[in-house]
Amino acid sequence: MDYLHNDCEPPILHCDLKPENVLLDHDMVAHIADFGLARFASQNSSSRTIELRGSIGYIAPEYGLGGSASTSGDVYSFGILLLELFIAKKPTNVMFQEGLSLNSFAMRINENHVTEIADPRLFKNDGIFSPESTSTTTNSYSSDHDIKRNSNSSSCSSNPVEKGEEVIAAAIRVGLSCASHSAKDRLTMRAALSKLQKIKKNILEIV
Repeated sequence: MDYLHNDCEPPILHCDLKPENVLLDHDMVAHIADFGLARFASQNSSSRTIELRGSIGYIAPEYGLGGSASTSGDVYSFGILLLELFIAKKPTNVMFQEGLSLNSFAMRINENHVTEIADPRLFKNDGIFSPESTSTTTNSYSSDHDIKRNSNSSSCSSNPVEKGEEVIAAAIRVGLSCASHSAKDRLTMRAALSKLQKIKKNILEIV
């Protein structure tokens, strides 16, 4: 998506980003698929989103008001996709009604522990951030990161399990920043990519 938005001229808008349109190859590299609704970004507002059908739950709020297709609309869809990935709940889940949405559920991360928000399978015995899966790296991780912790920030845990919870929480917050209700408050795709690359680096240091 960063390539479509920033390295193509004019930028390309996908307009229907959702999990079903992201394919994984044998190396688990993600590829965007289904460009049936894609279009070139326009400098004018002649292309209104009344023509867009998209997918319920992933469409940016401003599209429902007839706003023009934009890169920030794709960013919103990406944010919802990211939240779904880590929370394991679709935006159309039956639990999301009467004012509760995937976004508002994810926002509870500011008040609740991440294990109450994220997919519980991440923290079970066979999960990537379970005590068992990180126990073999505990000693090396702690010794390598105690110095960084002391020199940078005391809020960063040296415990691999706690660090795993921190990076999951960070990824969810990136999703929330992308899926902000207001288009002007959303990250750009490049900014989101930069944050996710840092999170990926932290995950690789743990596992």
